[in-house]
Amino acid sequence: MIAELHGRRENIEHAHGNAFRLFVNREVENYPPHWHTDLEIIMPLENDYTVILDKTTYTLNPEDIIIIPSGEMHELHAPSSGKRLIFQVDHAIIREVNGFDSVYNKFFPCALLRKADHLDGHQELVNLLLQISDEYTKASPLYEACIHSLIIYFFVMVGRIPFHNTNAFSGITTHKQQSYIDIFFNLCTYLNEHCAENITLEQLAGMSGFSKSHFIRLFKDFAGVSYYEYLTKRRMINAEILLLDSPELSITDLALKSGFNSLATFNRVFKTAHGCTPTEYRRKFKVMNA
Repeated sequence: MIAELHGRRENIEHAHGNAFRLFVNREVENYPPHWHTDLEIIMPLENDYTVILDKTTYTLNPEDIIIIPSGEMHELHAPSSGKRLIFQVDHAIIREVNGFDSVYNKFFPCALLRKADHLDGHQELVNLLLQISDEYTKASPLYEACIHSLIIYFFVMVGRIPFHNTNAFSGITTHKQQSYIDIFFNLCTYLNEHCAENITLEQLAGMSGFSKSHFIRLFKDFAGVSYYEYLTKRRMINAEILLLDSPELSITDLALKSGFNSLATFNRVFKTAHGCTPTEYRRKFKVMNA
């Protein structure tokens, strides 16, 4: 299913200029850690399927849905038999929709919608993915336009489901809670896009409109980690990608390009996360792919 890997980046080419591609995947094959610019939706149809993302293993049952956002490193493990939908979408389709930035961070590091959770609208999401698959397979006239509209509707439905941060900012009015959620969704989007830059607590607090102490508390309420932990994680994702996809870069250069202010800091954070130095990590990957 993976067409071409450069380092760990999968180059996805959409047929006929479409902004999506879909597989009804039956392969008994595991896919190594990789990332791509497309957003990926996976839904098992028969038997389970395993996704590993950010050191967390998600075992999906039939009609569970996982959404993996652009740029997230992940690996896939298949059972001895089964079938699943794997749908890859150019994330620009939804990022261009007015107002969608306020919910896009519900997808980081992934969005997991389990059938067993009985979320409102889950069956409708399942039906939409099956309809997209049917349109893609039949390729009837104007099927591309139909799929494009179904994609938008799918993500509108997902955006309305409170499957993330449902307990964030508890104890305040619903109206104010939604206002806070919008603020911190937008701040996380900013951190995702600008994490390699020198971002200060004062800057983030100013963007939120809260005092520094209030911002620190509210961000952790929202994200479950401190703003500094969140920012460091985003920088680590960038560094991991550069480490394997840009072998011409020195460790010092890629650390600085990823937003770390010193090689010592980067080495310490990397070794804590991976149990080895960046140089050892790169060397292991070269041996594995020799």
